[in-house]
Amino acid sequence: MILCGVAITGFTVTVTCDIVTRLLGRPWLWLQEVTMTFFIYGVFIGTAAATRRNDHLYLAVIAESLSGAKRTALETFSRLVVLAVAFCLIWFGYLNFLDGFRSLRMPSMTPLASLYAGIPFCGVLVALFTLEQLVNGWQHGFEDRQ
Repeated sequence: MILCGVAITGFTVTVTCDIVTRLLGRPWLWLQEVTMTFFIYGVFIGTAAATRRNDHLYLAVIAESLSGAKRTALETFSRLVVLAVAFCLIWFGYLNFLDGFRSLRMPSMTPLASLYAGIPFCGVLVALFTLEQLVNGWQHGFEDRQ
């Protein structure tokens, strides 16, 4: 959560600085790259944080109406879907990361891979947090989890 706050704060500050420098007629072109980096990492770290907190990614309303084996089956299925998405993020994010070394960001000339690194990182965290929820749910039940 702290990293999300840092990314959102960094995004806000850099957008503000970008607006001010443009209004003064002396734009800092590199600010757009920094802003984009904060935004992208904020989105992917936020996705991992939402997974950890069990927010937005599950069929909560349907699951809360069930109990026992039906709830366990639905909660398990839901988390297995999220786990499959996490593995897609890891695999395809890694492929994008490798491909990102072929293109450079302007004006800094840094590889686009620096942006794409957040995708597999997010996938690893989402997979880890989802596995944690599955194990805890199987051991202690999903009913009391929020």
